[in-house]
Amino acid sequence: MTIRRPQQAPDRADPVPASPVQPPALVGRRRIAELTGSWRTALRIARRESRRARGRTALVLAMIALPVAVLAFLAASYDMAELTSQERVDRRLGVADAELQWVANGPVGQDEWGEGWNTQDGKPPPRVTAAQMTALLGPGSRVTEVRPYTPLTLRGPDRDENVSGRVLDLGDPLARGLVRFLAGRAPQQPFEVAVSPAALRRLDLRLGDAVTVADGSRAYTVVGVVEFPDDLGPVVALHPGAVPKTGPGPDSVWLADVAGTVDAALVSRLNDRGVVVTARHSDGAGGGSNRTRFGFIGASDANDLSTGVLIAGLGLLEVVLLVGPAFAVGVRRRRRDLALVAVAGGDAAQLRRVVLADGVVLGVLGAAVGLVVGVGAAFAGRPLMEEYVFGVRFGGYRCWPAALVLLGAVAVLTGVLAALAPAWTAARQDVSAGLAGRRTPPVAPGRWLVVGLALVVGGAGLAAYGSAQTSPAVILTGLILGELGLVSCTPTLITTLARLGRLLPLAPRIALRDASRNRAAAVPAICAVMAAVASSVALGGYLTSDGVRDARAYQPMLPTGHMLVYQNGSGQQPTLAQVVDAAQDQLGVGAVATVHTPDCDAAGAVYCDIAPVLPPGRECPWQIDDDLPASHRQQARSDPRCAADPSEGYLQPEVDDGSALPLLTGADPTTTAAASAVLRAGGVVVTDPRYLHDNLVTVRVSRVDTGPDQLTALRDLPGYALPRAVGYPRLLLSTGAARQLGVNWSSAGWVIGTTIPPDEEQQARFAAALASFGTFALNVEQGSAPRDVSPLLLLIAAAAGLITVGAAGIATALAAAEGRAELTTLAAVGAAPALRRSLAICQAGVIAGLGSVLGIVAGLGTAAIVLFSVNRQYASAWPVPDPYPILVPWPTLGVLVLVPVVTMLGAGLFTRARLPIERRLD
Repeated sequence: MTIRRPQQAPDRADPVPASPVQPPALVGRRRIAELTGSWRTALRIARRESRRARGRTALVLAMIALPVAVLAFLAASYDMAELTSQERVDRRLGVADAELQWVANGPVGQDEWGEGWNTQDGKPPPRVTAAQMTALLGPGSRVTEVRPYTPLTLRGPDRDENVSGRVLDLGDPLARGLVRFLAGRAPQQPFEVAVSPAALRRLDLRLGDAVTVADGSRAYTVVGVVEFPDDLGPVVALHPGAVPKTGPGPDSVWLADVAGTVDAALVSRLNDRGVVVTARHSDGAGGGSNRTRFGFIGASDANDLSTGVLIAGLGLLEVVLLVGPAFAVGVRRRRRDLALVAVAGGDAAQLRRVVLADGVVLGVLGAAVGLVVGVGAAFAGRPLMEEYVFGVRFGGYRCWPAALVLLGAVAVLTGVLAALAPAWTAARQDVSAGLAGRRTPPVAPGRWLVVGLALVVGGAGLAAYGSAQTSPAVILTGLILGELGLVSCTPTLITTLARLGRLLPLAPRIALRDASRNRAAAVPAICAVMAAVASSVALGGYLTSDGVRDARAYQPMLPTGHMLVYQNGSGQQPTLAQVVDAAQDQLGVGAVATVHTPDCDAAGAVYCDIAPVLPPGRECPWQIDDDLPASHRQQARSDPRCAADPSEGYLQPEVDDGSALPLLTGADPTTTAAASAVLRAGGVVVTDPRYLHDNLVTVRVSRVDTGPDQLTALRDLPGYALPRAVGYPRLLLSTGAARQLGVNWSSAGWVIGTTIPPDEEQQARFAAALASFGTFALNVEQGSAPRDVSPLLLLIAAAAGLITVGAAGIATALAAAEGRAELTTLAAVGAAPALRRSLAICQAGVIAGLGSVLGIVAGLGTAAIVLFSVNRQYASAWPVPDPYPILVPWPTLGVLVLVPVVTMLGAGLFTRARLPIERRLD
């Protein structure tokens, strides 16, 4: 083709070609319109894709909706359980106009709802009657007394049961409004009671049955079944005549039916008399200056809030890592569609929006499903939550909209964050490779390894600093940074392992190669396993160390298996022979001794401090003080006189002739004989040898009244120090020593020596054998701190194992779906059918095994750093606390080591051994 150039005059120069005109930059409304249209198109594509890949969509929806549903259920249940001020008042008042509580002799200040009050006069209120309370309200008013807290012990079918007793006249309409009658009638006589359904079940009663008090002093007939909305536990409603009146007091309230209205003048007048008013429609309490603001966020609340936010962040990270592989596989399957978008003029930002729109759409759907399911379950399961969890009736039906909006936003954020890495990968893919259906070889930039190592080191340092400062929020922040650092290092680690996999057999070699090629799907799954395992191992390590530390610091009360028996109340005491008979019949032992305690007077009305005195030169010259300088603390740590904690220098005084000594201290016969000889000679026995000087013990007696302690006696008495004693530090006085000190003594209980700690059934039978004398408190020495963290460790490990199995299963299933073409190729070249199952086992092993190994290493390192930092903090403390031993949580590790094996076996079990064969017709 020939191009003719136009002719022009010879004297004219060629015209200068004009510069190409650049399209104007998109600004203002045009930019917003372009952005809106791009997002609208991306969301439409995402909606279409969610319909196409229904299996993957259901998987993502389940993983997002499940935690949202659980949190929505908890939020709605909590909001319904948290009563408003008006609901609390309505529940307290029933049909009454006001609730009155006489709290002081002088004026009081209260808040608007009568839930908080203060007074300058701390004296107890006078004993008043209903007539006096009615006179305060004016003519035409009426009151009824309610005593809501009356402890009561009743005989059950197998043992004595402690129930909550409430004294009120249910025949009075004012009190009747506090309950809901389920059956029967109101008690009309002192020997009649109404019980709650829980008490009915626990005591195995029916209407018309009789129930007896544990001491056998009274018996009641059940005439009604009632429900108290504020307590769904075992409650017994007693007639006012059944319990002697003790006056209003702080535990007694009055429900009032006022002739007029409860206005500010009436509230102010009652406040001046020391009466706190809770009105249904409060008009104030004498002006705003008399009101007290209750409820504020303190430092501990802020720490708890920040800790909760960080724990929620860890959970969010776990969900993002679990959901990430599904988005990565979706991007790989759509690489041709994304390449077509790029060919049609889409830039990198638009490609990212197409993938991020998947996260938005699935996040919105997951939030909607989770919120509907969670709130619906909260409403449907409300009766069960009321009865078995909270123990009270809820208020109105509500669902905490602010929390639900936040949960929905977090769900959408989870979807967007899970799609973020695949979106970045999609924007950088080669268009030609995408159109041809070829994979773009992944590139692992070295900077991610550097960033990851920096985050790991920084997170470890921050966690160490937080543990030294005792700040859980800082510790969790360091853990999150450390986990993010390990996430950044994982791609490089997978690449390295894939290169080393050349020496392995075919199935593991292919599994490592696929994990390296499909890092966008493998890395999040491995990191999800690692995060769960690391958290469980770190927490398990801390709990194990803390349990061992508590066991070392545990001080037994008595020798193992021995039991102290105290009588509740001031009734007639059984004799020593009667206690011995009960111990022989029910416990099979006869080693029983009476425990006597000294008193300053025979009535026991005055408390006196009876304690040994350290000899001069043995007392620590420093006292525990937060402002003690570091140099003094260092000197105290090196001073042998300060080796014992000065705050633990109390010795429990008791009076004994040597009969109770071996049962209380576990002394051997030789030591018991020597100590008993000193007691018979009028001396004293101590369990701490520091108090013994020249075979004497100095004992001080001081009266403790409202003023300063008054020294009444100071004597040097013959003494003996037990070389080895079990139980609390004790000062055993002989009767002669007690007389020299001018103190009396009385029987306080009994000590019973058993070789094996009696179980609950034996204790119940023993208490029942002495039930004719009243109720008894039984304290059994188990020999160790009552704390076993093994079930908690196994529960934590099981939760981490569940996440491991889920993450490995999801990643293996996605890898199997993605690698179907390669399996077809292997079948075509003659691979054995069992190769498919072996490949699935190896793929699950790569995800679960690598994640578990990284998590165990990270968890043990985290626990060691935290415990080491805490022990370093204790290095300069005084008194010297017991350090945390750095231990391995073997129960947790045992479960976590088995989880990858179980995961691999499950993958092999649920994978068909047959290789796919596809025929192609030309």
